[in-house]
Amino acid sequence: MEPMISVVVATKNEEKNIEACLRSIKEQRYPSERIEVIVVDNNSDDRTREIALNYTHMVFNVAKEIDMVSVKNFRGAQLNFGVGKASGDIVFFPDADMTFDKDLLTDAAEKLLEADALFVPEIVCGNGLFGKVRNFERGFYNETCIDGVRFVKRNIFVDVGGFDVKNIVFGPDDWDFTKTLKGRGFVLSITERPLFHHEEWMTLVIYLDKKGKYANTFEGYIQKWGDDDPEIRRQFGLIYRYWKVFTENGKWKILLRHPFVSFMMIGLKVLVGIIFIKKRLTC
Repeated sequence: MEPMISVVVATKNEEKNIEACLRSIKEQRYPSERIEVIVVDNNSDDRTREIALNYTHMVFNVAKEIDMVSVKNFRGAQLNFGVGKASGDIVFFPDADMTFDKDLLTDAAEKLLEADALFVPEIVCGNGLFGKVRNFERGFYNETCIDGVRFVKRNIFVDVGGFDVKNIVFGPDDWDFTKTLKGRGFVLSITERPLFHHEEWMTLVIYLDKKGKYANTFEGYIQKWGDDDPEIRRQFGLIYRYWKVFTENGKWKILLRHPFVSFMMIGLKVLVGIIFIKKRLTC
């Protein structure tokens, strides 16, 4: 019998995205009776919970369920709460603005026969040249230290304590959780089937503003692991972020095949770096 998969989705005012996400889960070729969908909302004031109830009875408002006063990372607290309600052997925590290849859950269940947690290739669905550049860039990050796992065996999630919501804020929380798994020696792999991250609404201005807001979210994460940690140095080092991640393991060939998009991508990276440094100096 196929393992039960619990899909835990954290939401906050996601009425524009949640239906497509949940419909995509429902359309999986994996046996529907082996899929459990849990939506953990954070006090949305739109129709998010109403829409979600059309797809699952397991819809919770975390603000009414747990004390959030000491929580630094609401999304992490939502996912931890959702896993606490889950009965699956495997937990999957996508974002609400994602949809999925119809065989993703089947692929994940097969991969987790030999692994403990999984990265998922991410295809960015954006508009115009900016969307093309964003998708091109994201493809280099799969299964690197800049990526974060999205599938994990539930007993392992519980064993490591889930997301650290009291020390790590939203931003590097995926890195922190993934790094915790690596540190405990768990086996990480990657699915062949992708997910689709819908950023059709994203513009360059919005993107730069979003990246700027992340500028001061990393302090707790760096302090937890130490700035001399090899992976921390890669994640925040200019050499890895601006060169090695795009050239390691033969990926430099992709740059040569797409010179114009590569040039635009590096330009975007430099612009983000300038915004990032400026925000850190002024905050």
